[in-house]
Amino acid sequence: MGGAVKDIASKAELDNLRQSGAPVVLHFWASWCDASKQMDQVFSHLATDFPRAHFFRVEAEEHPEISEAYSVAAVPYFVFFKDGKTVDTLEGADPSSLANKVGKVAGSSTSSEPAAPASLGLAAGPTILETVKENAKATAKDRAEPVSTTDALNTRLERLTHSHPVMLFMKGTPEEPRCGFSRKVVDILKEEKVDFGSFDILLDNEVREGLKKFSNWPTFPQLYCKGELLGGSDIVIAMHESGELKEAFIDQGISSGGSKETHDETGKGGGISSGNTGLSETLRARLQGLVNSKPVMLFMKGKPEEPKCGFSGKVVEILNQEKIEFGSFDILLDDEVRQGLKVYSNWSSYPQLYVKGELLGGSDIVLEMQKSGELKKVLSENGIIGKQSLEDRLKTLINSEKVMLFMKGSPDEPKCGFSSKVVKALRGENVSFGSFDILTDEEVRQGIKKFSNWPTFPQLYYKGELIGGCDIIMELSDSGDLKATLSE
Repeated sequence: MGGAVKDIASKAELDNLRQSGAPVVLHFWASWCDASKQMDQVFSHLATDFPRAHFFRVEAEEHPEISEAYSVAAVPYFVFFKDGKTVDTLEGADPSSLANKVGKVAGSSTSSEPAAPASLGLAAGPTILETVKENAKATAKDRAEPVSTTDALNTRLERLTHSHPVMLFMKGTPEEPRCGFSRKVVDILKEEKVDFGSFDILLDNEVREGLKKFSNWPTFPQLYCKGELLGGSDIVIAMHESGELKEAFIDQGISSGGSKETHDETGKGGGISSGNTGLSETLRARLQGLVNSKPVMLFMKGKPEEPKCGFSGKVVEILNQEKIEFGSFDILLDDEVRQGLKVYSNWSSYPQLYVKGELLGGSDIVLEMQKSGELKKVLSENGIIGKQSLEDRLKTLINSEKVMLFMKGSPDEPKCGFSSKVVKALRGENVSFGSFDILTDEEVRQGIKKFSNWPTFPQLYYKGELIGGCDIIMELSDSGDLKATLSE
């Protein structure tokens, strides 16, 4: 079964492997990352030690559909599967942790001997491990001082993304693409007969790494329209095949052969006014009736039982998880509604979720609202579900991520020195964490003080339990116990 590391060719191949139920370890790597290369050698040795498991590599930027599916934001990154389910992940160059996690997933290295996972990484040799450690230190330093927080870089990225109405950040040039996904997007734009600018991210690592954080999108290519991210290759392909890419360009006043001025006076973009200009009274009345036909109404591609796109499927999944009754309308069956609702709502894509006739947003917004507890709050305020208590909301927030930080500001833009220190400590240990800006919600800010019996911020939680504030986190960091505390 094992003994050698193989490269994954497609997401379908990975899905088939998962369904087999066998232990699978996945290494997301990048050719430009030294830490990835060094960890790959450790990975190969572990594949020999654990022949019962499958060991696979994925070049993160060459397979964005797989990277996005597992929320890969940095490399090296490892995902562990057992019995068809994701059971663990590891970010960063940490041979000992990798060996331990492989041991837990794959079991004994031989049938007669128990695994000794903590020492398995030593099989890679002291030179490799020493190099890995040095790379890990460098990675920690980079994370402690993230490139995306510099005003100069943000200004440059803002200028670059707006430098052409349609702007493609890719590997190589349109004439000589350096990866298949970049080539595919170039071919689509040429087929759409749209003029576009491009930037070769292989020539500028500062832009390459900065744009990932700037756009919150970890892979390339990235396509922007009027400075707004449309997505990567998978999304561009899907939009092209459904005709939505052409519609998005038209909505933004971009026609075949180049761009043109748009006379949008609403300031919202999209060339659509808030007054439903262009809708007949009959169609406007029909749309108003549809969005109000159920307290919660989802306009989607397909049906809840058979979604015809991943974004629609995701919103259906969220609503089912929250046990919310909802009506739906398949926009693929009625083009008048499909096109008209974009104007009615001033929202150019699908799915669209409405509550009491008011648009909440698309899949990304609904997902964020679920994670933050805002979805239940909005539904309870509208009488859709029983009113959620503040305590329940706080529990939802605290447990929304395994490691959760309540802070002032965001990790990339902390609004106080104590919050900044904790962010740097967590990033220095390569700890993945969620965050909540308490400055944006006074109810949460005051409520969590009583809930945790802790009067100040930041507050760090692990698996729903309070670890402490800045002083405690810094003590754990200084003593070298922070990562262990957040890994138990």
